[in-house]
Amino acid sequence: MKKIAIVSLLAGITAFSFAPIATELVIGATMPKMDVKMRSTSGKEISLKDAAGTKGTLVMFSCNTCPYVVKNEDRAKAIMKYATSQNIGVIILNSNEAYRDKDDSFEAMKAFAQNQEYAWDYVIDKNHEIADAFGASRTPEIYLFDNNNKLIYHGAIDDSPVNAAAVKREHLKEAINEMAAGKEISVKTSRSIGCGIKRLG
Repeated sequence: MKKIAIVSLLAGITAFSFAPIATELVIGATMPKMDVKMRSTSGKEISLKDAAGTKGTLVMFSCNTCPYVVKNEDRAKAIMKYATSQNIGVIILNSNEAYRDKDDSFEAMKAFAQNQEYAWDYVIDKNHEIADAFGASRTPEIYLFDNNNKLIYHGAIDDSPVNAAAVKREHLKEAINEMAAGKEISVKTSRSIGCGIKRLG
């Protein structure tokens, strides 16, 4: 009986951790689910379309407590400020629906956004609908779209998500600069390192 219980528990954890998601967006794909309204810590209901800037949109999947989010928070805020200075809209999505009554509750998100002094919308991705459509799997994970809503970069902020002191190339900033200059994006994808999005089973 004990063995059966352990097997059942492991099966449940597997189902929770590896709930199926859509294939991740490919470079050149159009931003999906642009009109879906999401609850923001600002008190508004906002969609990806609402968040778009005149030059493009930066979408980041994130959360409140992942150690990798914490490690990248200063870099994330810096690049988001840079993006907005380039007329690129910024929006952060919390898709951890399985933790919505825990550390990724709306109240916890509001406190986190206030503590981080976010100048952009931090929204609930209810039932991880947008994450599923993007094929997003981690926090933090970045998607950069041009002003035609086409994906031009997907991955990490830079080449050293674990150690800021070891950064040799700022992938996202370079992609923003190349897009602004009308150049081909030289590094279109990179490996996101982070915590898995906590989907419902």
